[in-house]
Amino acid sequence: MSEGYAGDRSPADTDAALKNEPGAVLVDVRTVPEWQFVGVPDLAPVSKEALFVEWQAYPEMKINEGFAAAVQAKGVSQDQPVYLLCRSGVRSKAAAKALTAAGFQTCYNILEGFEGNADSDGHRGNVGGWKHAGLPWRQQ
Repeated sequence: MSEGYAGDRSPADTDAALKNEPGAVLVDVRTVPEWQFVGVPDLAPVSKEALFVEWQAYPEMKINEGFAAAVQAKGVSQDQPVYLLCRSGVRSKAAAKALTAAGFQTCYNILEGFEGNADSDGHRGNVGGWKHAGLPWRQQ
């Protein structure tokens, strides 16, 4: 835990953990417009639901000072493995560090996020990420 959180996991590794670790949870830290217009992970195939807590509130993108409390309010205990997802893996890494600092024991950043990095044309969803890995997702 040299970087201040448990580490990074690929979307495929996260999917496997959600299937095989009964207490594992996925927290999507993107903004409300991202959830509404880009899509969200669909965990129904593993009989779970993703949790949604903004790390930064749109449109100001101010960090949510109550983030850890909001995650706990969703029923997540500090001893559960928490997998954090954003668009590309940057905000979720910061959120993993913040949850760890708040006493959560095992927080992972999901590499590449939901949409992955932009391709050569500047479009997301074609290079890496949850969607590109072919993992279940849906429009809200």
